[in-house]
Amino acid sequence: QHLTGTLVLSVFTAVLGFFQYGYSLGVINAPQKVIEAHYGPDIGEGLATSPHILTMYWSLSVSVFAVGGMVSSFTVGWIGDRLGRVKAMLVVNVLSVAGNLLMGLAKFGPSHVLIIAGRAVTGLYCGLSSGLVPMYVSEVSPTALRGALGTLHQLAIVTGILISQVLGLDFLLGNDEMWPLLLGLSGVAALLQFFLLLLCPESPRYLYIKLGKVEEAKKSLKRLRGNCDPMKEIAEMEKEKQEAASEKKVSIRQLFASSKYKQAVIVALMVQISQQFSGINAIFYYSTNIFERAGVDQPVYATIGVGVVNTVFTVISVFLVEKAGRRSLFLAGLMGMLISAVAMTVGLALLSQFAWMSYVSMVAIFLFVIFFEVGPGPIPWFIVAELFSQGPRPAAIAVASFCNWACNFIVGMCFQYIADLCGPYVFVIFAVLLLVFFLFAYFKVPETKGKSFEEIAAVF
Repeated sequence: QHLTGTLVLSVFTAVLGFFQYGYSLGVINAPQKVIEAHYGPDIGEGLATSPHILTMYWSLSVSVFAVGGMVSSFTVGWIGDRLGRVKAMLVVNVLSVAGNLLMGLAKFGPSHVLIIAGRAVTGLYCGLSSGLVPMYVSEVSPTALRGALGTLHQLAIVTGILISQVLGLDFLLGNDEMWPLLLGLSGVAALLQFFLLLLCPESPRYLYIKLGKVEEAKKSLKRLRGNCDPMKEIAEMEKEKQEAASEKKVSIRQLFASSKYKQAVIVALMVQISQQFSGINAIFYYSTNIFERAGVDQPVYATIGVGVVNTVFTVISVFLVEKAGRRSLFLAGLMGMLISAVAMTVGLALLSQFAWMSYVSMVAIFLFVIFFEVGPGPIPWFIVAELFSQGPRPAAIAVASFCNWACNFIVGMCFQYIADLCGPYVFVIFAVLLLVFFLFAYFKVPETKGKSFEEIAAVF
């Protein structure tokens, strides 16, 4: 009854920002060898003979994306409040178009410089987008659908990753001729989002609480809810506005200094850390290698199979999240990943003794991905917006986004070295971390399903 055409359009348009984020995460892996071949002559013959120099430039190309995200995530609250949610998303799309253009033209200049610059600028866009999108979606969604619509962020990410993996196949765009087009293609999604945003209503919560424009907020609500009477939600917003007036806007420094927010901040940061340090990025890095050892002829297709499973179970989690609740899904996901990580370690360690252990590892990979999408994947993106009321919310989202990007960067830079050091036992590290995250979530993470911001604050 709450799902109107305008609401669907608004949420779809917003999560295109997360689609670009997913595409940027996945696109760099498939054409690695092709792009490195272009880096060699551009870096210089003397340097190209040293694999360490090439590895450094490649690592920088991959991880500078996360650096861009870390830098811009702190300005999310400011730009969202200054311009409004819709206009802010419109403006930051300029960064996406510019970054994709730099990468698309990489063949015509020093390719390593253009790709690193393009990835950095795209990272700046994704850092802003990964804060603005959950803010907008949580504010336009009716309470009954807030979780389900919030899960669409993760669906957009995994769809972006999957499409980038498929397009990255060498007979499509992952070849010597087409790789700049492959890298710059998410600029098309940026242009689509730009034009669709012109049709989207501004967040009624922003209009009412931040700007005090009552009539405009009612108009926006009517567009989003159809024939529904807006007065019940207006009354909720009025209550929130009064509380926001009494609690004033909270800066990042105040957020950490005040004991009032301490528990909520710890929970917000820990769910982000558990998402990135769960080992999911390691799985995508390691899967082709494991499938290779299992005797799969075309391991790249098996890795795409993991991407498909990833996407399917993200769709399932959209329906699960409003039925089962956030906390129970988060706990189930972490425990499932923990068991899968142990199974994978056993499979990898005994591979040389028993050939059939390769299938244990393969099944464990698929289960690991499935359990990630049940809870630790989607929930951190929207639970932060649910944990805080209007005053501290922008600062909390900025801090949580920064934490997510910083962890992303650490995993991106360090995983390869740790994997070389630990070999098949690398997943023991993730199993231990997952146990810590499970215990933390069990004792500290509250259920936010169907609760107002006031009720959630009361839990703390």
